[in-house]
Amino acid sequence: MNASITVSERAARRIGEILKGEPSGTMLRVSVEGGGCSGFQYKFDMEHSKASDDLVINRDGAVILIDPISVNYMTGSEIDFVDDLIGASFKVKNPQAKASCGCGTSFAL
Repeated sequence: MNASITVSERAARRIGEILKGEPSGTMLRVSVEGGGCSGFQYKFDMEHSKASDDLVINRDGAVILIDPISVNYMTGSEIDFVDDLIGASFKVKNPQAKASCGCGTSFAL
């Protein structure tokens, strides 16, 4: 499955740092769920097992899992990590999003 979802070098480095503090074999799951102020929101969870239909992205020691339904909402996206005046966080740059909230965690299609 090639959904052209990418992970920036900054995000991969930060995910790798987070996963080092977790039990061996832990992966980061990124998913899209209903809710948030714009209709959909991104969710980030630690996961110890992957489903057979997960998209698996490996970059610089970081392993990211995305379920097939979320992949549909995220095709063409880049997962990035930003550290700015309002704080450090993961941001998903999603070209499909027609609107997003100020905090960058929810979006509308």
